[in-house]
Amino acid sequence: MFEFFLDDHKYSTVHFIGIGGISMSALAEILLSEGYNVSGSDTKDSLIIERLRKLGAKIYIGHDEKNLPENADLVIYTDAISKDNVEYLKAISLNIPVVDRATFLGALMKNYKNSIAVSGTHGKTTTTSMISTILNHSKYNPTILLGGELDEIGGNIKLGSRDLIITEACEYKGNILKYFPTIAIILNMDNDHLDYFKNIEHIQNTFVEYAKKLPENGYLIINNDDAGAEKVIKNTRANVYTYGIQSDADFKAENIALTEEGYPTYILKTKDGKAYKVKLNVLGVHNVYNSLASIIAAQIFGIPIEEILEKISHYTGVHRRLELKGYYKGAKVIDDYAHHPTEIKATLNALRNATKGNIYCVFQPHTYSRTKLLLNSFAESFASADKIIITDIYAAREKDTGLIHSRDLVNAIFDKGFDAIYLSTFKEVEEYLMSHVKKDDIILTMGAGNVYQIGDSIVRHSKASNDEKAAV
Repeated sequence: MFEFFLDDHKYSTVHFIGIGGISMSALAEILLSEGYNVSGSDTKDSLIIERLRKLGAKIYIGHDEKNLPENADLVIYTDAISKDNVEYLKAISLNIPVVDRATFLGALMKNYKNSIAVSGTHGKTTTTSMISTILNHSKYNPTILLGGELDEIGGNIKLGSRDLIITEACEYKGNILKYFPTIAIILNMDNDHLDYFKNIEHIQNTFVEYAKKLPENGYLIINNDDAGAEKVIKNTRANVYTYGIQSDADFKAENIALTEEGYPTYILKTKDGKAYKVKLNVLGVHNVYNSLASIIAAQIFGIPIEEILEKISHYTGVHRRLELKGYYKGAKVIDDYAHHPTEIKATLNALRNATKGNIYCVFQPHTYSRTKLLLNSFAESFASADKIIITDIYAAREKDTGLIHSRDLVNAIFDKGFDAIYLSTFKEVEEYLMSHVKKDDIILTMGAGNVYQIGDSIVRHSKASNDEKAAV
């Protein structure tokens, strides 16, 4: 088993392949703060990479075996690279220890007295950031690793004490089995990453194995409304806290209502019979689930429930999760990371309850395998949108096999009776939106790729137009 102890500096020079990823960069920043020599490579420059440069990392743009430092004694790689990566192969040939990101994060977690790992198919970043918002100013001074950027901590990472680390835990490739949390949160178990998982049973069984690993004095926080929850609970020796809306649970949300702006309110009923009024400042009933998990995690650390609810009421979200980017002609321009049918449906339902106008939904499918395997579910998920615009599939780690195209998704959406078009370029999408939207409409860009650039461009165009009018 790979072990990594921050204080012993057994590995002093560490090289990251794919250092620009949001999780990889956070791990690199931890090592830099602890005095390690850090280098890394990625395919393109970014603000994250520039931040690492300023902190002392040696960064290479492009992959080349020459990037590997002569004195490198550990190489960490992202799942996004292939095993024929030249730097990976060079490290293997030199017998340098090579570990994937999840294995390294799991080893790193053991350096902290307490660790919260937030897992599940949907809601990881939001829930992790909710918990972070509550605990950030507590006596625990947590170290925080996020899959998004949170203004509360000034980005995607906060360097804190060794008392507590809060991190997301992705199930892709069974990576959660490489983690060692003292508190594990399972938000949901849904069909996803089907380029790795065989089916929903395979996914649920992976979470079962994850729960089995928890220590007896650890905690499992789990959504009791999820179909796989019972099987997971039966297979853990840890202390269990359940939450839900529909089923009986230790922490249950009742009397859910939406404000005029679309923000949820509810009554929290706890297993000891107490009731509390909860108000959220983020859209969507799906965030009720995220808040319940966050409340439980915080109360395990002895934070008074009244303080938890006060802090959670001020949480306004993380970037790229229903993020208001600006306005165009009185229409809101919003961006969201949703790239799975369940997430799309939740996001659109949240916005449907918060607007009087039309919703123009621009969706960039993420990976060919996900689009092909979940095609019918994707087609059904856009019911709450008035106009659906599908762009080209964002390949991410995959190659185009020619078996699926965005036009196939448009046709499937049409078959469900919804209004959809395919536009290949971002410029075409921008021109279409700017000629159609009106006051009180919503422009929603959605996907895990670079689709957010469309909204950014439209907002810039709006500001430039307004500046010109002001100058006249």
